[in-house]
Amino acid sequence: MRALRSHTGLAWPSVGLIGSLLAATSATRLLAQRPLRWWWQLSLPGGHGVQWHLFWAGVTLLCLAWLGLGWRLRRQPEARPAELVLVAAVWAAPLALGPALFSLDMYSYLAQGAVLAHGLNPYHTAPQALHDARLLAAVSPTWQHTTTPYGPLFVGLASLVAMLAGSHVTLGVALLRLPELLGLGLLARFVPRLARALGADPVRATWLAVLSPLTLLYLVGGGHNDALMAGLMVAGVTLATERRPLAGIALCALAATVKLPAAAAIVMIGICWLRAEPARWRWIVAAGGLTVGAVALAAGAVTGVGASWVSGSLFSTPASARIALTPSTAVSVSLWELTHHFGTGVEQAAASWENAATLAAFALVGVVAVALCLRVRYPSLARCTGWALIAAALGGPAAWPWYLSWGVVLLATDARAQRSRWLPAVLVVCAFPVMVGGQVAFALPHAPVVVAAYAMALAVAALAPRVTVVTGVRGAWGVRGVRGAQGARRWRGGRTSPVRQPANRVAQGDATVTVARRHVPVPAMTHASASDSSPIATSEAGG
Repeated sequence: MRALRSHTGLAWPSVGLIGSLLAATSATRLLAQRPLRWWWQLSLPGGHGVQWHLFWAGVTLLCLAWLGLGWRLRRQPEARPAELVLVAAVWAAPLALGPALFSLDMYSYLAQGAVLAHGLNPYHTAPQALHDARLLAAVSPTWQHTTTPYGPLFVGLASLVAMLAGSHVTLGVALLRLPELLGLGLLARFVPRLARALGADPVRATWLAVLSPLTLLYLVGGGHNDALMAGLMVAGVTLATERRPLAGIALCALAATVKLPAAAAIVMIGICWLRAEPARWRWIVAAGGLTVGAVALAAGAVTGVGASWVSGSLFSTPASARIALTPSTAVSVSLWELTHHFGTGVEQAAASWENAATLAAFALVGVVAVALCLRVRYPSLARCTGWALIAAALGGPAAWPWYLSWGVVLLATDARAQRSRWLPAVLVVCAFPVMVGGQVAFALPHAPVVVAAYAMALAVAALAPRVTVVTGVRGAWGVRGVRGAQGARRWRGGRTSPVRQPANRVAQGDATVTVARRHVPVPAMTHASASDSSPIATSEAGG
């Protein structure tokens, strides 16, 4: 505890806990008008407007505490990931005990699990077939008439929860958070491990992936199954990076039976494996294909849905939601607005524009994916997979903020991405575009504003100067010396030791050769004059 106070302090963790408590407590009152009342409700003074301000004050405090803690950790190179995991557990506890935030997806999960629990196939039967009026009243009307877009592993877990909860809907929603907390635990375990394997900073990786507002508010507070998918996927990528590709493929295939985007990691691992051992390509293709097929068939057999889960609903159901946050939707509505005035039929009138924009977005995602597949190697596996998933999240039919967690949890382990300034900014901005009840802050008529925001973000990312770290000056994460692509810390047994004298690194293909430099003390009287004439080694941080 003493080490925790010295490394993370008590001020910022306390501010984050206050923010988490405010958000969870006020949400119980804000969502009290729903058909379902949460199992606990703390009465705070004021009406609905006051509760609304208290909720967003709590979200703001949580974001500020996260940024403040990151600022403090820059000056604490001895901090360990376990200390941040403890802070994350403290901040997550009120959100995990509170109602579902930012969407009604958890009620949809429970309804789809109830369909399977009643002996029906959720890939063929929508929740409207249920006779539980209380549960259906909590499900969004959009998802009452659609089949499940999730894999059999998660639907099977939701079915088990539905059987345990019975008619107690709030108990079922509370139990559904257990798989998501398991995913958060996997992230806490494997994110720093993957960062070490890639030569990145495990403390900053934990700060970005486990403790961020995106993770706590949407994956814990919102209870989205993306947490379980991301945890299994990061575990698989970690094993693959440690040169255990078959085990990595198996875990990523298991993640795909939660949510399909994890299949991108299977492809990336397979390509890395083939490039590392091209002479064994037949065995690699056979072993990888059999492993993926065995996991998919086993998940379908255990849940009783067989191979029916590999259906068009996995792709068509997400397209049922049309939101202005989706780039293709925002662009199509904005293009329509250039030649027409907004009216009551804006959604129908922009449909033709949206079809073209959606196809263009899919094509662009495909081009990005192919380019990343051509570049991926084991050292860049996390970075390339992360960017591919970010592209899929933004180029898909619905770009909800929590979809960005697919790629962020992997980019957080990459040394180059860790040094960027845009990543923390994006994680904070993502906490605000969705209201507590799941409504998007920007309606379709506001699509031009969203397009302008995306354009501004792209311009800032393209024009932002690259950060240069000079030898002898404290770097971007509080470690002296050059922070090369392999990181600036050496880890042994989970402990850190700052690199006092940087090593010369020479890139040779995909590998990085480290040439040891012997430390030679410089007399104090000649240090100033020597530094005036000696060259300055620099390292540029990429975006």
